[in-house]
Amino acid sequence: VDKDALDTQVKDRKIQEAAEKAWNEEFANEMKKNDKIICMLEERQKSDIRNINKDINEFRKNFQKPETRREFDLSDPQALKKDRPARLSDNDPRCTASSLQKFMGEDLNYDQRMKFQKEQLREWSLQQQREWKNALADQKFADDLYDKSRIELDQKSMEQQRKEEENRRAVCVATKDFNRAQAAEVAEKKKMEKYKKMKDDMDEITSLLQGDFLSENPEQAVSSFGRHRVIPDRWKGMSQDQLMAIRSSQQQQVLEKLRLKEEERQKEAEWDRQSIQNARALLILERQQQRQSLARRQALDNINAELSHEQKSKNIYLKQEEYSNVPTAQFYAQFNTTSR
Repeated sequence: VDKDALDTQVKDRKIQEAAEKAWNEEFANEMKKNDKIICMLEERQKSDIRNINKDINEFRKNFQKPETRREFDLSDPQALKKDRPARLSDNDPRCTASSLQKFMGEDLNYDQRMKFQKEQLREWSLQQQREWKNALADQKFADDLYDKSRIELDQKSMEQQRKEEENRRAVCVATKDFNRAQAAEVAEKKKMEKYKKMKDDMDEITSLLQGDFLSENPEQAVSSFGRHRVIPDRWKGMSQDQLMAIRSSQQQQVLEKLRLKEEERQKEAEWDRQSIQNARALLILERQQQRQSLARRQALDNINAELSHEQKSKNIYLKQEEYSNVPTAQFYAQFNTTSR
């Protein structure tokens, strides 16, 4: 490290900082001097303006007095004291119609007349208060009566609705019981039919197994020499009558099955028709009950609307009665203000 060069740089830096500090101090002193000069100039300007305003006020006071102006009589504070009164008495000849100095109520018996008017206004006010109290009592009685009638109507409607709900619930319960009984009957019927069909099938199988066709009855190969002899080489199966009997039996069974199926189909169709009729009757009953409930609700709403309309009409009438007395009081109030 070059220590001498570093020392030289540090010394130059200190010299530079000392020079900057001296320059800043000189600049600050110059700014302070300029500020003092500006303050002195501002003080001198304010003093000059104050002296000028003082001289102007002195000139106005000595040479421009209010008494020397042409319009002084318009703003003279002593003008009312210098002027004559507007009216010396009630019979002053100067108080003509065009003078506007004497009006109705501006007479010498003003105090007695005002006392009488105040007493009259007090009586009117007491009378209005009594009428207002009576009107409030009537309105309260009407409101109580309306509330009682509305509560009674609401209770009746709630009772009617409760009865309708109970009837509807009873109808639904009866319908469910009827449907449940019919479903049980149909299930039992199907079960019996299934059991019968199974028994018939078993009887048919047993009959077929024990019949001449499968068991090969020896009667078919009976020899002419005796029933105990059989001619195997000549036996060719059952006879035509036996086959016709079997076929006839099979056809009868087929017809019986078709008949049973047709009866079952008719019964199912009848059951479906009854179910549809019951559902339609229940729907018609529900719609009828809804229409009746809607009609009763509309009637109740109409009654409530009529009662509300009557109440509003009564309130409007009472307000009109209340406002009909207001213009009189306003007239007397304006009359008393004008008299003063």
